[in-house]
Amino acid sequence: MYDSYLTSKIPKEQKELRLQQKAKSIWMTGLSGAGKTTLGLALEKELFHRGFFIQLLDGDDVRLGLNQDLTYSAEGRTENIRRIAEVNALFNNSGIITINCFISPTNAIRQMARSIIGPDNFIEVFVKASLALCEKRDAKGLYQKARQGLIKEFTGIDSPFEEPEYPDLILETTSDTVKQTLQRMVDYIIPLIQYNPT
Repeated sequence: MYDSYLTSKIPKEQKELRLQQKAKSIWMTGLSGAGKTTLGLALEKELFHRGFFIQLLDGDDVRLGLNQDLTYSAEGRTENIRRIAEVNALFNNSGIITINCFISPTNAIRQMARSIIGPDNFIEVFVKASLALCEKRDAKGLYQKARQGLIKEFTGIDSPFEEPEYPDLILETTSDTVKQTLQRMVDYIIPLIQYNPT
């Protein structure tokens, strides 16, 4: 009994029981400027105030630390998402809910993330906004630089963005307010992360 205690890991289910939540990865995909980080931060605060234990992962933060060695080439972007998905799997196995805000521009790259994290733990949210609106919102001037040729392989300009084929949730940020889209997210996600012992 004692030897077994030393050599076996605590199951994910026991950690979820301790935290009173179901560990899921909320994967927010969309163009730069669509509103992923804005909504992700709002969702993080809402879930935290409701008593959930969560971790938000954002493209800028991850690129400054974990993935600072990667380029924005196709290979670099794939490896970026692969590492992030592996981190998600570790958080999920600890019973922690993750909110991910990444462009993740292709169906193949998102499918890779889903496979690593596990289909049952993966919630794909498409944050949808027109390219024109994303360019208008662009406080960093990235789209302008991309159109001037100063940034290469920029998603939406000279690198494609594939809309998700079967997202779990679509949030229209072109027409809806942050408050409206946040409420839609909360209504959809809360039942999936609430702990309901069977």
